Amino acid sequence: MKPIRIAQIGVNTHSHGPQIFHMLKTHPQCFEIAGYVLPEGERERLPEKMKHFDGYPELTLEQVLNDPTIEAVTVETDEIYLTKYAKLAAEAGKHIHMEKPGGADLADFEALLDTVRAKGTVFHMGYMYRYNPTIRDLIRRVKAGELGEIVSVEAQMSCYHPLWVRQWLKELPGGMMFFLGCHLTDLILQLQGLPQRVIPFNKATGYEGITESCDFGMAVFEYKNGVSFAKTTDIERGGFLRRQLVVTGTEGTVEIRPLEVGPEAGQYCEKREVTDSAWSADSPFVRSEVQGRYDLMMESFASYVRGEQENPYSLDYELDLYKTILKTCEV
Repeated sequence: MKPIRIAQIGVNTHSHGPQIFHMLKTHPQCFEIAGYVLPEGERERLPEKMKHFDGYPELTLEQVLNDPTIEAVTVETDEIYLTKYAKLAAEAGKHIHMEKPGGADLADFEALLDTVRAKGTVFHMGYMYRYNPTIRDLIRRVKAGELGEIVSVEAQMSCYHPLWVRQWLKELPGGMMFFLGCHLTDLILQLQGLPQRVIPFNKATGYEGITESCDFGMAVFEYKNGVSFAKTTDIERGGFLRRQLVVTGTEGTVEIRPLEVGPEAGQYCEKREVTDSAWSADSPFVRSEVQGRYDLMMESFASYVRGEQENPYSLDYELDLYKTILKTCEV
């Protein structure tokens, strides 16, 4: 089948823009790259990122939006600009893959989704854990009732960042809960649905003089039969390998830890499951197969654009998720 003609809008400071453009380059069966746009001064602000675009034409935003042969775009600007450029692309009738979680304004995000709905185009977000086979299988099993009634989900995603990154977090509402906690909120909602209440606990630790950025993020999700939580920090040494998802049901507990190990070109995770009710019951961790971090995500986007599959994440779900993320960020 003919590849989808696509362009990238922007590249971001700390998220997945270079990796997504790499996916476009390494999946020629899915994508034909028309070029890229740098609409927010990225060439001057992020010169170290420019090498990722070598060999491809730099276009203007107007060239991309007004070219009917460009069917789709990846929107990979810094978070605060995401909704702005996605809405322009939606108005132009383009299919959209957008970095998570969107800009910080609810009304703008609602307007974006209204435009997508009116145009009938594909809207796809960069939550890569949605495409992790081990996590996907766990969600399937939970929805099938195999773990019984779910009483708790514990989701953690932390790391250690240098001072300048933690200072940058002040640009985002809720800091780490907006930046990385959005992934965890997505997983909790997929496993348990909308909570009755969200209680945020976002703090500036004061480490190395950080007082304006929320570099410690946590949120509690209250459900009728239990409490779940998401935690994310960027001062946790060794935090990457302690990223984890623990699902406790009345018939068993599943722990995935770490969520990912290895280079992005080939990662795996480890999972253990306990169904025995004995006090000291345990089971060994089992390693998953190796997979690319973004391959299935972008291959799925291509299949949605081609009409081969339907995006399982509806616009209504994306809006509910976004509203919940804002609650975790105290917006």
